[in-house]
Amino acid sequence: MPALSPLTRPARLRPGARVAVVAPSGPIPEDRLAAGLDILRGWDLDPVVAPHVLDVHGELGYLAGSDADRARDLQEAWCDPAVSAVICARGGYGAQRMVDLIDWAAIRAAGPKVFVGYSDVTALHEAFAVRTGLATLHGPMVAAATFLKDPRTQESLRATLLAPESARTLGLGTARPLAPGRAHGVTLGGCVSLLAAELGTPHARPSARGGLLLLEDVGEEGYRLDRILTQLLRSGWLDGVSGIGLGSWAECGPYGEVRAVLADRLGGLGVPVVEELGFGHGETALTFPLGVPGVLDAESATLTLDVPALV
Repeated sequence: MPALSPLTRPARLRPGARVAVVAPSGPIPEDRLAAGLDILRGWDLDPVVAPHVLDVHGELGYLAGSDADRARDLQEAWCDPAVSAVICARGGYGAQRMVDLIDWAAIRAAGPKVFVGYSDVTALHEAFAVRTGLATLHGPMVAAATFLKDPRTQESLRATLLAPESARTLGLGTARPLAPGRAHGVTLGGCVSLLAAELGTPHARPSARGGLLLLEDVGEEGYRLDRILTQLLRSGWLDGVSGIGLGSWAECGPYGEVRAVLADRLGGLGVPVVEELGFGHGETALTFPLGVPGVLDAESATLTLDVPALV
């Protein structure tokens, strides 16, 4: 099975760029959306809200409107030639329900654009990689509490979008090695429970071979993380992975217990593993590109990109 190759990087944003905000998963509090839009305007961007972003499904209240409407919002925003980037408003649950309703041929035809999100949006990151060959950004979402209150989270996304050459060495000061080594590869990953749930679907890559795999999650107890990681191991999906970067494990139990699971399941792969890099559901959520080549160095506890996330 061939190793992962770098994906096509979209163009950086310029002052005045139009940014579409979509809600592919859970419902959005209107006040938090408004606050996030103000931050984007403060960066001299022009955010526009897709028609169904504030919808709530009539029977399934954990969804931001119907599957068809959420898919239509994403597709129409992407295919609008005036839009330079599409940023998700929040995660939650629901991306897997709508991803098959998107016309991926139309998405490809519209050309490369910036796509940002994390958590449940992992399913869409995988789909963009598989169906379009496009690099995306695992980064904070417009109505997420972390984005609204944490300056480092905001600055990481702003720098990546507008001055990506300044955001090539990634990681918080909390980062440290869980397994030693130094490896080169192409970034991929996201929420580990979504990666496991995507196995066998049309939008999932068959292997992480040659990749620098970025993993994080929220609300998964230690035994469930064990089960998720064991599934990835047993399926062969982790065979040939080059290195692993770990983000936050919010609400997954005491970190010492989580760390023991991560070390047990990942430590035997013989590749560098760096923990607490600072992406995901933590108090700070740095922006990490997916589909971009780089070096994971356990000694310096950093991920350094070969090239900027955006061109």
